[in-house]
Amino acid sequence: MDPKYSAQDVARCDLCKTAIAQSYCDFCHVNLCKSCIGEHISDEYDKHKIVPILQRKSTLNYPKCEIHQNEVCQYQCKDCNIFVCSHCLASKQHKEHEFLKLEDSFSEKKNHILKDREELEEQILPTYEEIAIDLENQISNLDGEYKKLTSEMSKQREEIHREVDNAFDQMELEIGEIKMKHHSILQKHLDEIKQLQFLMQQTLIALNEIEESNEITSIIHYSSKNEQFSKLPAQVHVSIPKFIPKQREKEQLCSLIGKLTPLSTTLEERVFTAKKATTSVRELLDEPEVLNIIKTGHEYLRTVTCLNEEQIWTSGGTADIKCFNIQGVLQKTMKTKSGRSPNDIAVDRDGALLYTNWKTRTVYKAQNDQTEEIIRLQGWVPVNLCATSSGDLLVTMRSEDKTQSKAVRYSGSTVKQTIQFDEEGQPLYSGNSKIKYISENRNLAICVADLGAGAVVVVNQAGKLRFRYTGPPSSTKNKPFKPYGITTDSQSRILTSDCNNHCIHIIDTGGQFLRYIDYCDLEYPHGLCVDSDDSLFVCEYSKGNVKKIRYSK
Repeated sequence: MDPKYSAQDVARCDLCKTAIAQSYCDFCHVNLCKSCIGEHISDEYDKHKIVPILQRKSTLNYPKCEIHQNEVCQYQCKDCNIFVCSHCLASKQHKEHEFLKLEDSFSEKKNHILKDREELEEQILPTYEEIAIDLENQISNLDGEYKKLTSEMSKQREEIHREVDNAFDQMELEIGEIKMKHHSILQKHLDEIKQLQFLMQQTLIALNEIEESNEITSIIHYSSKNEQFSKLPAQVHVSIPKFIPKQREKEQLCSLIGKLTPLSTTLEERVFTAKKATTSVRELLDEPEVLNIIKTGHEYLRTVTCLNEEQIWTSGGTADIKCFNIQGVLQKTMKTKSGRSPNDIAVDRDGALLYTNWKTRTVYKAQNDQTEEIIRLQGWVPVNLCATSSGDLLVTMRSEDKTQSKAVRYSGSTVKQTIQFDEEGQPLYSGNSKIKYISENRNLAICVADLGAGAVVVVNQAGKLRFRYTGPPSSTKNKPFKPYGITTDSQSRILTSDCNNHCIHIIDTGGQFLRYIDYCDLEYPHGLCVDSDDSLFVCEYSKGNVKKIRYSK
């Protein structure tokens, strides 16, 4: 079967219209089943060429000669820049001219098209996506940045008597106008990027069509647009205005407040640089293998996270957080500062241990035998967390009345981003669940296992919904999909534990189900993590064991 056909879209015979085609006439360009081959070649036409369907379209479709009607052109005259047949070759018109074989030119151009398509799809277009995400992030962060600006003004306002309120109000209107101008500048550049992305998508579709074509003329006359697309747009830098307070004087009211620096916009030229692939392809194993079983002794083992290549941290239903080496030997035990069991644990890029506690509404950081509070919430309860590749911290949380949930990005203890609603204003996450494990993918997508909704919810770096995964199209499992733990691997695949069905789901970056891990006698899998070699660590909730599993090669 042609690998480009899916199981739902197999190639059918063009004669009988019903049977699956195993062969192909590479001259007439029709699909044929075994029964219809004889009927197709019964006209005794000597140019039929029957090949297996996987080898279809291997015969080149040469253009007809405009001078010798019954001949095809297999050459190109370099001097005249036209296609010629063998009779033209011998004519006086092309005497002492230089010729190219169209088959060689076709192969060379086909390879060039393939490289162009790969460069556009794998290099240039992803670069534009990164640029667009950066602009979207700037736009989404405008409210927070301008809120900081007005807060700084408020400090100055508190020091001045109430009669200066009108002057402050006037300046706030000025900030609003500057913000609108700032937004307009960024949006203009984003719209230009989106337009270029659209043009590249259209070009990619056209390249795929040309790549499948055997028409000599269109292939030979193909002209690459990649050089044009590789000229990246200028990078816009719009600086946030600064509020410069001034010491109070009695003469002029406005001069007491200070001033705002004007909006500053600069364009920085970008140069496209092709990225070298550094990640090798790892294929999924048909039958995953258990490499080791670590007996943690935890009651109700919930979470596991990799400290380094040789050690893991684990936590369960008590205040003890335990560190084991990968052979299963206990290295260290640490008690939580609150004396209560942690909701979740994570390790930041500096090797510090992070954990949450819903009772104290606090996120803690432990390093070098010292524990400190880094985040304390009001009106919200921290649930789960993960450290990102950039050094930020992602925390899922629910409101105290259990009606709302959100994911928040922190830099230290400062809120950088809040992810709560989709573009239509609807909640992204269920509000009633105490469990919402979170993970950042290699493509910077944010993945949340929403137990209450029975779904894996994935948003992009800017917080826009990409997809919801609610289980495979046709499940062989008996119980509803209830995701607990979640992690991602070097191939950007998403792995989530389905506790009730005692298995792991593996999902691709587009939300498509790939396969289960259910050959390893898993029992109530909860927390997950993957090390740098794509070995999977799985918590078995009731047994208190961590299983190390190889699922790819």
